[in-house]
Amino acid sequence: MGILKRVRDGLGIMLAVAVKELIQFRRYPSWVIAVFIWPLLFPMMSVFSARALAGPEGQALHAFAALSGTTDYTGYIIVGLVMWMWLNMTLWTLGSFMRSEQMRGTLEATWLCPVSRLGVLLGATCSQLLISMVNLTVSLIAFRYIWGFRIVGNLGLTALLFILSAAAVYGLGIAFASLVMWVKEANAMVFLVRGLFMVFCGMTYPLAVLPGWMRIVSRGLPLTYSIDGIRAVALAGAGLADVMGHIAALAAFAVVTLVAGFVAFRWTERRVLRTGALGHY
Repeated sequence: MGILKRVRDGLGIMLAVAVKELIQFRRYPSWVIAVFIWPLLFPMMSVFSARALAGPEGQALHAFAALSGTTDYTGYIIVGLVMWMWLNMTLWTLGSFMRSEQMRGTLEATWLCPVSRLGVLLGATCSQLLISMVNLTVSLIAFRYIWGFRIVGNLGLTALLFILSAAAVYGLGIAFASLVMWVKEANAMVFLVRGLFMVFCGMTYPLAVLPGWMRIVSRGLPLTYSIDGIRAVALAGAGLADVMGHIAALAAFAVVTLVAGFVAFRWTERRVLRTGALGHY
């Protein structure tokens, strides 16, 4: 009964925080504009740059296809940008959630209540997941009708790769939120982390163009396998056997990052309560 009560209480605080975050989001309707503007504007620089480099008649596409396995550079870029956008939204939401609550003066009061602090963070995660899914849906519609993007491979396999990728990203997000509690700064940390992923994970270019040492680093990042696997399935029609290595790697990353995120959060929780750092700005 004790375990069931803790689970019920944890789900209750998750729901309460998720509803609170959605109400706050609704109170500032100008945020919704970005949901419709970003899918239109965000790919422009990368797609037009690739179009210029391809030449007026696409003369350079054979070199791109030899490295990437496809001549669809627009779809190639969009897959990378979608995964980067998901990472970016997760880091901003979870990282800034803890810091924003601290600056508002509500974090200390919340953490002193007899409720699950992890449930508070997971509640913010749930609201972010809903908002991100809306953003993703709008983005895919815009990419389809504005940029001509379409998934030619197995949709279910693509979804599986994305779900495993999302789990790994949320593990990173929870650990990132704990780190922000230490450095008391979300903006600079988001810029640093998302910049590293953009450079090393091949968001808009094949990993084959990177130096050897950078390719070694890229193998230690989950989005490398996410982007490469989804591109192979969605753009080239790869099957389950072709991406089994990507699925195994993403499943391992999901387990490791989620466990690491929870451990980091618990350790940070105990430390800030012991040192009184919750009220430090």
